[in-house]
Amino acid sequence: MSAKNLIAFTLIAILSISAIFNPYTNQYLGQLKNGYVPVSNGQDELYNQIKEAAEHYRTESQDAKIDRVWKAMPGYNGIQVDEKASYQKMKKNKMFDERKLVFIQDKPKIHLADLPPAPIYRGHPDKPMVSFLINVAWGNEYIPSILATLREHKIYATFFLEGRWVKENPELAKMIADSGHEIGNHSYSHPNMANISNEQVKQELIKTNDIIEATTNITPTWFGPPSGAYRNETVEIAHAQGLKTVMWTVDTIDWRKPSPQALIQRVMSNIHPGAMILMHPTESTAKSLDTLITEINAQNLKIGTVTKLMDEERIIRLDGKQGLKQDETEDR
Repeated sequence: MSAKNLIAFTLIAILSISAIFNPYTNQYLGQLKNGYVPVSNGQDELYNQIKEAAEHYRTESQDAKIDRVWKAMPGYNGIQVDEKASYQKMKKNKMFDERKLVFIQDKPKIHLADLPPAPIYRGHPDKPMVSFLINVAWGNEYIPSILATLREHKIYATFFLEGRWVKENPELAKMIADSGHEIGNHSYSHPNMANISNEQVKQELIKTNDIIEATTNITPTWFGPPSGAYRNETVEIAHAQGLKTVMWTVDTIDWRKPSPQALIQRVMSNIHPGAMILMHPTESTAKSLDTLITEINAQNLKIGTVTKLMDEERIIRLDGKQGLKQDETEDR
């Protein structure tokens, strides 16, 4: 072999080895293995559209906090688009489809459970969901009708049950629980929780949880003070018993027997994302509930339990050019 040919052979060998061990080659081969490679820089329109959507939807998570006005506030997940997974779902048709975007949710660093004891008045203001809080210490005759309406709309509420009422009406309590609704603690004998002793507060909560658990096999984790009366020690004692104290942001004042239209107007004029709507098993609520649910849904607000409202899962709704919506969050 001549010297010239030897030099040429050596150069070819060096170039071949460089190509094999080049990191960009490894990256390209890895992308081929995953079935995902843009044609060339900026030339794959589908991948570019996915990247643009990813930038549009990227949202930072928000930590739970103690708000000066709203007291304990839950956190809310951030989101980002999984570009590779989204590309995989769309590459067959080679068309961008917003409905096929794959989202990853990023959790906050600080959660509601990390906060010191404090009452909760609302969910996260960016979460398009509200909750029905139904306090039960009387009004038995309207409970079946309310349950039927909720069942028809596939809505789950949080019923705060008085312990004494559960003891006297175990079948109704089981009916509520068996319908899939969340059960909260509404004290045992409906006292003013701000005026009784710490030991009395503790006993009211323990007796109520005990009777609810014995009757429904459910242990409440939410406490709704009768008439919204509490003091700091009330909240701290409830917290020590594994109960978070829940207030409300919208009051139907249904115990005043308003007309259904007046009740609906009162709620809808004050409705907002994160709202907790207080009601009771009254005739006014029973007659207005169907329309109220319909009008709340028309405002693009979901209705879920207090637990669902307080969790950090982000409700993802698509808002791109196609005007499509994605909503994968259950209401319970």
